[in-house]
Amino acid sequence: MADQPEDGLHLIVIGAGLAGLAAALSTKLANPSHKVTILETVKELQEVGAGIQVTPNGTRLLAAWGLADILRSQASIPTSLSVQRYDGTKLLAHEPNFQESMMQRYGHGFWDLHRGDLQRAMANRCLSLGATLQLNSRATSVDFDTATVTLSDGRVVEGDVVLLTDGLWSTIRSQFVGKPTPAILTGDLAYRITLSLDDLSGPDAEFLTEFVKTPRVNFWVGPNTHAVGYSISAYTIYNLVFLCPDDLPLEVTKQEGDLNEMRELFKDWDPLLQKFLGQLKTGVHKWKLMWLESLPKWANEEGTFYMAGDCCHPMLPYLAQGANSSLEDGAVLGHLLGKVNKKDQNGRKEQLKRVAEIYQKLRMERGRQIQLETFKQRDDFHMEDGEQQEKRDELMMSQLGKELKGAFPSRWTCPEIQPFLYGYDAYKEAERAYQENPF
Repeated sequence: MADQPEDGLHLIVIGAGLAGLAAALSTKLANPSHKVTILETVKELQEVGAGIQVTPNGTRLLAAWGLADILRSQASIPTSLSVQRYDGTKLLAHEPNFQESMMQRYGHGFWDLHRGDLQRAMANRCLSLGATLQLNSRATSVDFDTATVTLSDGRVVEGDVVLLTDGLWSTIRSQFVGKPTPAILTGDLAYRITLSLDDLSGPDAEFLTEFVKTPRVNFWVGPNTHAVGYSISAYTIYNLVFLCPDDLPLEVTKQEGDLNEMRELFKDWDPLLQKFLGQLKTGVHKWKLMWLESLPKWANEEGTFYMAGDCCHPMLPYLAQGANSSLEDGAVLGHLLGKVNKKDQNGRKEQLKRVAEIYQKLRMERGRQIQLETFKQRDDFHMEDGEQQEKRDELMMSQLGKELKGAFPSRWTCPEIQPFLYGYDAYKEAERAYQENPF
């Protein structure tokens, strides 16, 4: 049973992104007596970002948090997943019963969502559970030992535990590690595009509308580049991402894309993509893709400070695990914090130390492995035309219609990597680790 409210911990979350919101609602669900304060820099939560793919390791958590019914109506649920040559001439991999396979293998689905829909649903759930969301509250420093956060306007927020989830460009991360931790160039950038059905026009509009309303995930792979497209927002928006070599100036991390430049860059790609690009008038954005080398720790020894999400394990988006692993982080930490009892002060100190140990043991190595797999996926999807690429294509095409066995170039359906990613149950792993050495 949960302690009385006065015996609960106070968790301060810096950042109202997916990792922070996941930790907040997971903590409140695990122990309603814990107080949770979320500090967010922006003055208003808006529907920023574009599409994200929530894989079964993520939808499993949405169900546990009571969000599945709310988000199902806003999701696009793909029934197939395909990988084809960039020019559309060869189908390299195809899983026609994709959703059925996800349910049979993992018990949860694969959903495509608008990031804003997911963030809003999670924020509302946090508030309904009694968490406090303070907007226009930029954290500038943390006293890691006393769990005290100082804001840019001079306000001080005192708690028992601080969770940092302020993203790739965090400055507090470097304060904690004790040295600069700059984001590292991956050498790639992303063109991110969203097309609303309401904006489609011309002779291709009817065809493209039917395409968007048909739930599927499509990949196109080419030299040094690949693209992914899928529907979001209940099949009313098409999300397209082109991932290619970074040509932005060193000091620029994102900028408005040039339509003519983009069309020229992808002029030899699948005619279907040409139809979508032909619909664009504005709204193309170029984003550098960055990452971090492994950090030595994600928590302090006392268990009063933690990191989660992109501030400690940003990764290439090539397996859609940035968002999903952030949800995992929050679920694990919240579940463990729910076990902590504040009534016994000395006992609580030891409990928080154990939380820090377990959290890092469960999350750091998995985060590192996923990061490495995203780079491997880039290698397999971005092969230059030539002998190696031809062997890859031959291998993939030889498996069409067959049950896959062993390593496969597309990790989205690889029988070795897919279970590692999608079969992960954050709550089960956290509870198992706790039961092995309860505190």
